[in-house]
Amino acid sequence: MQLVNVTIENDVHIISLNNGKVNAISPEVIEQINNALDKAEQQAAVVILTGQAGIFSGGFDLKTMKQSSEAAIALVTAGSTLSRRILAFPTPIIGVCSGHAIAKGAFLMLSCDYRIGCAGEFKIGLNEVAIGMTMHQAGIEIARNRIPTHYLTRAVINAELFSPNAAIEAGFLDKVVEAEQLMNTAMMVAKHMQTLNMAAHQGTKLKMRQAILSSLDAAIIEDQKITLTL
Repeated sequence: MQLVNVTIENDVHIISLNNGKVNAISPEVIEQINNALDKAEQQAAVVILTGQAGIFSGGFDLKTMKQSSEAAIALVTAGSTLSRRILAFPTPIIGVCSGHAIAKGAFLMLSCDYRIGCAGEFKIGLNEVAIGMTMHQAGIEIARNRIPTHYLTRAVINAELFSPNAAIEAGFLDKVVEAEQLMNTAMMVAKHMQTLNMAAHQGTKLKMRQAILSSLDAAIIEDQKITLTL
């Protein structure tokens, strides 16, 4: 079943999540995103990662999370590994937040190189504590890497959700535009990204993110030792 659509426009690989009304991040979705990233990497292409109108993603697939602790840990591990891949990806990845981005949806935004949000009555943030889930260590590391210190407690411990404009200051987004300008803006950013020297981009990215990548490697291993239940 196709849960992730891929289109190529002006050599930009546009990866669009298409998994039901909340674009749940399931094991199959992660696998299909990785497959799409494989192709983009092979072609040294700039990537746009987006969702459907009104929703980027509501987070991990709850059916999988409730299935068993083992299934939940496997999904969280796959999700954290995907975030790590995005953070270290050899070409720029532009996150286009087409609406709500909750939990893993917000973590994916925190992992992209540039994030464009859609203006509207949307919520962006990490609701794990609100739904009874102690934040996994990898999630804390991803949040700490991008969210300003004075917002960390609000976002991670207090599970505060932010409007698109407030999400800029909170570190989840870089820019907010009207819905009709969303993809045009993303393509303009992608066009600029294509002018970069990709070897220099990757080399600088890996140097700059050395600390978060090392922290994530340790956190992913640590998170596999805990019990996750919803």
